Amino acid sequence: MKSEAECPSDIFSGHTVGAVIVCAGRGERTGLSYNKILYNLGHKTVLETTLDKFVQAHVDKIVLVISPDDKAAIDELRAPYPNTCTCFGGDTRSVSVQNGLKALPDCDIVVIHDGARPYVDPDIIDKSIVSAINFGSGIAAVPTVDTVKEVTDGRIERSIRRDKLYNMQTPQTFRYNEIVKAYNTVLGSFTDDAEVYEKAGYTPRIVVGSYDNIKITTHNDLLRTLPSSMRVGIGFDVHRLVEGRPLILGGVHINYAKGLLGHSDADVLVHAVMDALLSAADLPDIGVLFPDTDPEYENISSMLLLDRVLERVADKGYTINSVSCVIIAQQPKMAPHIQEIRKNLAARLNLSIDRVNVSATTTENLGVIADGNAIASSASCLLSM
Repeated sequence: MKSEAECPSDIFSGHTVGAVIVCAGRGERTGLSYNKILYNLGHKTVLETTLDKFVQAHVDKIVLVISPDDKAAIDELRAPYPNTCTCFGGDTRSVSVQNGLKALPDCDIVVIHDGARPYVDPDIIDKSIVSAINFGSGIAAVPTVDTVKEVTDGRIERSIRRDKLYNMQTPQTFRYNEIVKAYNTVLGSFTDDAEVYEKAGYTPRIVVGSYDNIKITTHNDLLRTLPSSMRVGIGFDVHRLVEGRPLILGGVHINYAKGLLGHSDADVLVHAVMDALLSAADLPDIGVLFPDTDPEYENISSMLLLDRVLERVADKGYTINSVSCVIIAQQPKMAPHIQEIRKNLAARLNLSIDRVNVSATTTENLGVIADGNAIASSASCLLSM
């Protein structure tokens, strides 16, 4: 659905609008070992969050300017988004923008945006487009709120009036032919498209941006992107080992002489995961939801019970970010089964396997577990809303 706020829909008719989203940066200043646009914000990556905003605005096609190293990952992320393509960036932002412009012909208006600004408002994108249609450009900017000083060698030389000062953001939107001409005319490397436009003899015009439209640049910026409604949950369970029962952990059947005793299949690992999820979502534990006095749950697969827990967690508006589990057992050895258990849990939780960790430990020959009479498990999870 296209944004309409303060932008009459008829002004967009007859204008083809393209977007160049610059995504070719690296993650050094954020402390990441990979491109920051691939960082997961909880529900989606930075890139997906940015694209979500652009598909809500009056943008017809999008070029993502990327690094060759990220092509496979970005192609997978952009697959659900129509009318997107990629081109490779250059050594500087200016070269990257020029490459994006060349990959976006037949446009009347072009929106240039930093891929690392995932919180741009679709209304601001549309306002910048309207400004470019009417005046040639629309540059998102916000008034400077801090006191500004000119400093030399640590000495304050003078105060600068801030009533006419603005902090530039993206999107920066232009008539396509004018910004292409500007980049072809003005030589040098620039971090701001409006400066190129101005040096080419045009007069950039601002639209009011938003202080929420932050650019993710440093590690602190990553911390600012964390959802405010993160919830941590912890679960624990233990079941007795007996003969004549199958041993099932994480939904995986393990060949062993004994199995876990319980009303259901007694999958102690899944039970711990369920209680972790339920505690994080402020829901009753599995003993309340699936009592062992109810014949409906006799010998039921714990994976089916996990499905019901996932429905309850989703109904409360939570998304699972990660799950971490520990199996506590003296016998059998867990190492040969860990990867299969991880894959099984990840598939059921609808998470990538790197967000589901399963490890194993013993009790160093102490207690009922060391005697081979029980297996326990603990689990923790992180949810966001």
